Amino acid sequence: MDDLIFPAPFDWFAWVILPLLIFLARIVDQSLGTLRIIYVSRSMRKLAAVIGFFESLIWLIAISQIIQNLGNWVSFIAFAGGFAMGNYVGIYIEGKLAIGLLCLRIITHEDAAELTDVLRENRYGVTTVAATGRSGMVRLILTIIKRKDLEKVQQIVKKYNPGAFVSVEDIRSVREGVFPDPSPSFLSRLNPVRK
Repeated sequence: MDDLIFPAPFDWFAWVILPLLIFLARIVDQSLGTLRIIYVSRSMRKLAAVIGFFESLIWLIAISQIIQNLGNWVSFIAFAGGFAMGNYVGIYIEGKLAIGLLCLRIITHEDAAELTDVLRENRYGVTTVAATGRSGMVRLILTIIKRKDLEKVQQIVKKYNPGAFVSVEDIRSVREGVFPDPSPSFLSRLNPVRK
């Protein structure tokens, strides 16, 4: 009878704050998981291990709150929503970090001398090969670049050889090479690339 006269106050923590915390925890944990998978695929073992520790710790905290509040369906939605958003955020962060190497294959029917000269002037290693394509003789240009330099190199190719076919492929590791920025970053010290 008292419940009808004096209804229980709304539990803000259980229905708003806790789901929000679970949602944020899942964003962080899944973002770390996305980054960890990318770093594992690039053989960056030390960084992947550190990220994996924090990823699993945050996941355990989030799932323990779900188990303690099994009657709270809003927490389930927050858990799943955080997972989905974490994938998006993780890929976005990795794209901004632009860690790793890429192999560019540039195929052109035109004279590529000016393009290769400009790439070399910008301290990119360039290998050129005469090849035969579907419509005759072509020039194949190969270069290994840092991911952060992709847009710059694509602009050079577009300017000096706009009709060129360009394919881009991730590289796991290299032994030797020419790269424009010889200064080591924090992340490269964690997983050095021999030059």
